[in-house]
Amino acid sequence: MDGNGRWATRRGLPRLAGHQAGTENIRRITYKAAELGIQYLTLWAFSTENWRRPREEVEGILQILSEAIVRETGELHRNGAQLRHIGSLEGLDPELQRQIHDAIELTKNNDRIVLTIAFNYGGRAELVQAIRRIIADGIPPEQVTEELVESYLYTAGMPEPDLIIRTSGELRTSNFLLWQAAYAEYYFTPTLWPDFTPEELEQAIIDYQQRERRFGGLCAPPPADSAR
Repeated sequence: MDGNGRWATRRGLPRLAGHQAGTENIRRITYKAAELGIQYLTLWAFSTENWRRPREEVEGILQILSEAIVRETGELHRNGAQLRHIGSLEGLDPELQRQIHDAIELTKNNDRIVLTIAFNYGGRAELVQAIRRIIADGIPPEQVTEELVESYLYTAGMPEPDLIIRTSGELRTSNFLLWQAAYAEYYFTPTLWPDFTPEELEQAIIDYQQRERRFGGLCAPPPADSAR
């Protein structure tokens, strides 16, 4: 969900107007993803690094999130979306923590699409907390496997992402799902998040479907008679 601030600046609006517009785009993209048969959709709303932004902007983003939860949860629930959160709730206002918990609890049995909001999330921070919990649980080093580490991540029990879409023209991962995205495909677009349409989401999926994923291996050899 990158480019909200730039979207507002280009229109002569305060940056928070861009964050508001970006939040309103979540519903459109979620419903299109469900229509396309996508079972898991993860949107990165706020990173651990975003706390470095001006206090007024951070407080505004938190308020927008709170209002969005109140405004959108009921409709998402009625449309079969299951809401999840990845990231740390530490340091967030208790009322906001309650709202997040209640939204997750209300929608936990829905199965049309799993919408995960990454808020106060950072890939490095996720790995650090996983390592700390493994140590705290007294697990000896020789028992630490990739599968064990995955079970301590925020995304435990969720499939690894197949496709990561980066809006706003930035060509970097920016600390997102560092472990999980080892073999994810990337789709980069200059479109700012508030302008990212359901139609472009569909185009990104079509682009992904045309790729050959090898997961570190080799392409399958062509059939023996394919050159005839």
